[in-house]
Amino acid sequence: MSTSNFPPGWDEARVREVLAHYESQNEDEQFAEIEAALETEGVTLMAVPTDLVPEVQAILARAQGS
Repeated sequence: MSTSNFPPGWDEARVREVLAHYESQNEDEQFAEIEAALETEGVTLMAVPTDLVPEVQAILARAQGS
C-alpha cells in the first residue's frame, strides 16, 4: 500500500474536487478559462521544455518560501 503526499493545504477531497471541475467542463468553458488566464495581470504563461520542469518547479517553490 502506498501513501499519498499532498502539498500543504491539499487532501484527497480537494484533489477530487479539482478533477471533477475540469472533467465536467465543456469545450467553451475550457477555452474561457484559458482566455481568462491569459488576461490575468501579473501572470505569465510560457512553454517550458519537459526536462526543465523539475528545475522550474524548484525555483517556484523557493520563491514561494521566501
